[in-house]
Amino acid sequence: MTDNLITHINKFVQLTEAEVGIVTAAVKPIAVKKKQFLLRPDEICRANYFVSKGCMRLYFINRNGQEQITMFGIENWWITDYSSLETGKPSNYYLQAIEDSEVISIDKKTMDGLFQQVPGLERYFRLILQKAFTATMRRFEYFRDQTDEERYRHFASLFPGFIQRIPQYMLASYLGFTPQFLSKIRAKKSESR
Repeated sequence: MTDNLITHINKFVQLTEAEVGIVTAAVKPIAVKKKQFLLRPDEICRANYFVSKGCMRLYFINRNGQEQITMFGIENWWITDYSSLETGKPSNYYLQAIEDSEVISIDKKTMDGLFQQVPGLERYFRLILQKAFTATMRRFEYFRDQTDEERYRHFASLFPGFIQRIPQYMLASYLGFTPQFLSKIRAKKSESR
């Protein structure tokens, strides 16, 4: 399971064999069953999770009592509640497996130690966080500048396989509209073929 993580790290920074050994000894592979939670509200998030296989989601319950998905994690993506992880304060989020998944957990204390032992990891995580921040900013722009239908079509063009993997109501939650609206968009697309 750690091979995917090492391959991913090596796309950004090159680890020596000794550093690979340090990293693989420090991380914790976890098998997560579909619908299993790694985090619930009022718990403190203690780890960052690399998705080696499967699909995860991070969400909260909004004031209308509906799930609002803020992040997905698929193969080779990281997912966590960074706010809780960094501050040590209780989370407002659920972190749940959408599919049977395999994740690699790195708790905060271990990560800080790895930064000392394997300095290239700080660069790796900086690059990963920069990419994630850029993606988040683009998502805000799409919400601001695109109609719901344009946002769906853009997302579908970027992640066609992903759309087939997740339930329709989850995709609608992430994109900011109702499942009924998503059904209408998909029906319209089918009719135009």
